[in-house]
Amino acid sequence: MPGENLSRDEARERAALLSVDGYDVSLDVRSAVGDAGGEPRTFRSVTTIRFRCAEPGASSFADLIAPGVTAVSLNGRDLDPREVFDGCRITLEDLAADNELIVDAQCAYSRTGEGLHRFVDPEDGEVYLYTQYEPADSRRVFACFEQPDLKAPFRFEVRAPQEWTVWSNGAGRRADGVWRFAETRPISTYITCVVAGPYHYVTDTYTRALPDGGTLEIPLGAMCRKGLAPHFDSDDVFLVTKQGLDFFHDHFDYPYPFGKYDQAFVPEYNLGAMENPGLVTFREEFIFRGKVTRASYEARANVILHEMAHMWFGDLVTMVWWDDLWLKESFADFMGTFANVGATRFRDAWITFANRRKAWAYRADQLPSTHPVTADIRDLQDAKLNFDGITYAKGASVLKQLVAYVGQDAFLEGARRYFKRHAYGNTRLGDLLAVLEETSGRDMAAWSRAWLQTAGVNSLTPQVLLTAEGRIDELAVVQEAAESHPELRPHRVAVGLYRRGGDGALERYARAEADVDGPRTVVAELAGAEAPDLVLVNDDDLTYCKIRFDETSLAALREGLGDVTDPLARALCWSALWNMTRDALLPARDFVDLVLRFAGRESDIGVLQMLHAWAHSALVHYASPAWRPTGERLLGEGALRELRAAEPGGEHQLAWARFFATAASGRAELELLQGLLEGTEKIDGLEVDQELRWSFLEPLAAHGLADERTLARELARDDTASGKRHQVRCLAARPSEAVKAQAWAQVVESKALSNALVEATIAGFAQSSQRELLGPYAGKYFAVIDRIWSERSIQIGMDVVRGLFPSLQDSPATLEATDAWLTAHEDAAPALRRLVLEARDDLARALRAQECDARA
Repeated sequence: MPGENLSRDEARERAALLSVDGYDVSLDVRSAVGDAGGEPRTFRSVTTIRFRCAEPGASSFADLIAPGVTAVSLNGRDLDPREVFDGCRITLEDLAADNELIVDAQCAYSRTGEGLHRFVDPEDGEVYLYTQYEPADSRRVFACFEQPDLKAPFRFEVRAPQEWTVWSNGAGRRADGVWRFAETRPISTYITCVVAGPYHYVTDTYTRALPDGGTLEIPLGAMCRKGLAPHFDSDDVFLVTKQGLDFFHDHFDYPYPFGKYDQAFVPEYNLGAMENPGLVTFREEFIFRGKVTRASYEARANVILHEMAHMWFGDLVTMVWWDDLWLKESFADFMGTFANVGATRFRDAWITFANRRKAWAYRADQLPSTHPVTADIRDLQDAKLNFDGITYAKGASVLKQLVAYVGQDAFLEGARRYFKRHAYGNTRLGDLLAVLEETSGRDMAAWSRAWLQTAGVNSLTPQVLLTAEGRIDELAVVQEAAESHPELRPHRVAVGLYRRGGDGALERYARAEADVDGPRTVVAELAGAEAPDLVLVNDDDLTYCKIRFDETSLAALREGLGDVTDPLARALCWSALWNMTRDALLPARDFVDLVLRFAGRESDIGVLQMLHAWAHSALVHYASPAWRPTGERLLGEGALRELRAAEPGGEHQLAWARFFATAASGRAELELLQGLLEGTEKIDGLEVDQELRWSFLEPLAAHGLADERTLARELARDDTASGKRHQVRCLAARPSEAVKAQAWAQVVESKALSNALVEATIAGFAQSSQRELLGPYAGKYFAVIDRIWSERSIQIGMDVVRGLFPSLQDSPATLEATDAWLTAHEDAAPALRRLVLEARDDLARALRAQECDARA
């Protein structure tokens, strides 16, 4: 058998052969508690699948990854598990027209966040379970046909410890010691879900009058671990949920189809969230244990709305195969922000989208692994890696451009027809384009070829010619593309002209929309306007592109970026300057200087926090090594200056405090962090809560000023799951050869750590102040990654290959070592090669930027 990695061709053949009528899944998770007797924990999984075969007598297979199978029955005929089960597939021969498969298996609890994850809370010893499947891990919990286009209704029943509560996609109740759940509508295997344990659970109800005079009533629930209950602001979660349900019902004209709406915030979660219908799962970090900024609440609201949009885009209507993953993720990413702006208190969410989400897309679209939004997904490993900045953020950006192209009304009417036409079915790109052509009258094929079926990001640069009188004679937009992806695209853009007023503010005084197509487009409407100090192409962020500046505009930004009064325009300028830094067009030290001079005036807290992250990356990766010590001193001093100047108790003060901890490197700065922890130093209005304490402790640990005993005392103060993750990260950050060797061994040579502690260890291991200490691990990395990829789950493999790449050994020698590995491993798994190629590209980009900075 080919193994775990199901191919597209295999899925296509199976879908042509089989149709699934229903699943009955019975799980017994009572083994999750109590003493396992030293043996690996397993749970019993009994699955009955009723399905039809279009060619009686043909053969196929079911998917199951399990330590053991007790019994297999096909149409009343007992099959020998030793003959038909190979560890990941069950061979099914001589199928009838109508079939019933029963599989009785012992499945493994997960510690990697894939399948049925088991977590023991260190605070109180309680055990919590939840499932996570996308793209193909339901087969770790029950036998199934693991592909999105073989939809079916599901009935779950679960036996669990007496004191537990169990949830699934449908409404459930307990009788005779068994939790039984209502049958679902036809859904894909990867969005089925079970959550079980002593969770803290809060309820509410959403009601809405329907056009036919009836009432839609949706039971709402939200849950978290008991230890997080004191911090759980469920009222705000329910507020955003209700606002989202109102918004999507107003715009989609299709009532929410999955009954109840539970939202579970679960521990050690690999993703942001997952759109299981009726039971959405989220990472529990969205429950805030300490003070956070408005940006954190906005991000949580965006994720809540993103997952809710999936109830229609992805759950009700699902892609045939992972090639069209964008049909759900791009739409949900767009709709999350669209609804945040239209329904919640976060009316400026498009600024965050322009500044943060698009940065993710721009990076991904310039990697060697970039791909069209509609990707070529050969198998499940490809699918796993394609949950990326292209599928999410670029796709959402392209949809934002599409709305500008066809109009919002036509776009939403197309969505409504799409839901009604394909409810509970599966679709491809052409199905969506067909309804959009109907509603807009536009040629969607040409648009799709340009935006969905080609890769790469274009750059748009203004060219301004002035008359002798100082007015615009001609303003043109020049479009360029990378040699590797030379496609020029049609862009609907707004071009804004800005000039400095008497009060010093840079404000827009003229704006024109234009269709940019080809290498050079003249914006005739702006001819005759007064000469601008700043030209902003893609003003209002209508299209997806990298913004460039002419020399006059760049000079105006260097002189007074903080004087741009419009927050979206300012965010676009910051984003453009960051792209120039990454592209080795602006020295990293110049970007750091801009942050030090103007970030303190930034009103949007999300933009400010993004600037902090960019400034840190500029110093660590893009600054010349010779200038780094100077940059470290300037950033540390600047962060402390802004921290002291910020409004006491405000969110800007909190953001600068966190950035100060990141930037602190000098003795006086580190001593101040120590004093703030010990209470001997104080900054007016700054509350050093537990989360901030851990933020201060990591740099102290990394610089040798917080030892194992200090970190143990802190864990005793915060003896929680969150505290343990923080402690593990800080322990791995210490500047010692023995510490690094231990951290490496725990991640690379052992499988004892859970996914969350692997992540924490890797985060602590790689400290930018410890480049020399980490040097020996570059060679070790290339020696082990092939083995790691073959032995570990794909999630842990991804974490290790990405997280331990020696990016801090930023020299041509590391680039050569990477190339040598790629040359010697041409037959390595394509997904593994992709990860190494991406890391290589980041390193090569860093070296180019360092050369640019050294010339400054």
